[in-house]
Amino acid sequence: MKRIHFTIILTAALLLAGLLGSAVADDYDVTVYTFKQSPTVQPFFASAYGYAVFPTIGKGGFVIGAAYGKGLVFRNEQVTGEATMAKASIGAQLGGQAFSEIIFFENKDAYDRFTSGQFEFEASASAVAITAGAQAKAGTDGATASASTSSSDAEQRNVGYRRGMAVFVHIKGGLMYEASIGGQAFQFTPLNK
Repeated sequence: MKRIHFTIILTAALLLAGLLGSAVADDYDVTVYTFKQSPTVQPFFASAYGYAVFPTIGKGGFVIGAAYGKGLVFRNEQVTGEATMAKASIGAQLGGQAFSEIIFFENKDAYDRFTSGQFEFEASASAVAITAGAQAKAGTDGATASASTSSSDAEQRNVGYRRGMAVFVHIKGGLMYEASIGGQAFQFTPLNK
């Protein structure tokens, strides 16, 4: 039984390592540009108090899963610190995936909560997946998705802040089946330290 657990954990770690290997070359400017191309996301750049951007988050799992990514936090288009995201999950899941993530902070209170050092999304937190003509809600409580024939149909979806934050993801590659529990945890380190 110990050998099976070790094999599962090793498989998840190898999947995650393979996904993160491509993350080193990612560029923050390219990621922000990608999100700015979405008409659904554009208004958030104009009105948000600040945002955190993660060029690549890799996740992988086989019953036990993990995800990890590094990002930067911005306020007034200036970098204020670095952030890391980690997630551990257990449940029905198989595969590996890489995605970009951006978190918008509606106001100073939301920004301060995120940058207080350690922050974790509640289990019901969700993200809107930005793809050409498709929208999806992906969260730790499950996932739903809908497709449209044009991007303008997808834009009509009511997307807004929840508890002062709005989260968008852009799937970069991979395939993952997941119906698991677990939340994203963030560690913030200010630049002035």
